[in-house]
Amino acid sequence: MDALEVAEDITLPDTRVALCGDWHGNIGWVRTLARAIPHLAPDIRTILQLGDWSMDPAADALLIEAGIERVYVTLGNHEVYNEITPLLNAHPGHAVRVSEITWILPRPGRLTIGERSVLSLGGATSVDKAWRREGVSWWPDEDISDEEVRAAIEGGDVDLMLTHESPDRTPVRAVQEVLRTNPMGFPDGALFDSLHSRRRVAKVWDLVHPALLAHGHMHAPGGGQTDDGRRVASFGCDGQQGSIAFLDMFTLTMHTPSLREIRDAAGQ
Repeated sequence: MDALEVAEDITLPDTRVALCGDWHGNIGWVRTLARAIPHLAPDIRTILQLGDWSMDPAADALLIEAGIERVYVTLGNHEVYNEITPLLNAHPGHAVRVSEITWILPRPGRLTIGERSVLSLGGATSVDKAWRREGVSWWPDEDISDEEVRAAIEGGDVDLMLTHESPDRTPVRAVQEVLRTNPMGFPDGALFDSLHSRRRVAKVWDLVHPALLAHGHMHAPGGGQTDDGRRVASFGCDGQQGSIAFLDMFTLTMHTPSLREIRDAAGQ
């Protein structure tokens, strides 16, 4: 993976963007999205991808054909950090373009889209790391650091926050249920680490006070709102309901097509 271009300031004119949950390197799913987007939202030029990206650069050609001009990635936990971390370290505070239209956002990173302020806070803790091999399929770089939390807070309030990790005290019932039941049977140590990671996201969330926080990671699509009016959208993963939404940057409201609508549009 090479740094093809770097950018410190990202200001986009888009009035609508696509938000996408985990892709997990699934080029077949990206092909489906690329076929569907021109029918569902032909005005979309920008995708904000919410981590667990790990995509083959060949996917760019599919998205370009669909009219997509740029993909900005908020990093997740299941990424090739042995390649990504050196690129980000070599260009601190800069987004790095790694393929024709795909950019890796810094940790943390700030953007302006349609005159809205956006904060990207990448990273998350892998609850399955007990079954992964460090340096091969898991890297400690995935964790959100204290330094990243401080830097994210120092930038001040934002309208939109993009994360991979869910915040602690989420109002999203689907995520609450996953955390309550632990359906995959992850070990206690991993659950403790996950709680610590979610608390770091929540600390930033509480202090920069975005109207909307969008995240992936949990594979539990749904939405919720806190007592003070902040909204949280949890996105599904590749092939799952609720894995893509079209966000109006003026109102910060989302249209989320159903999985059937996506598949029907992709088949046209």
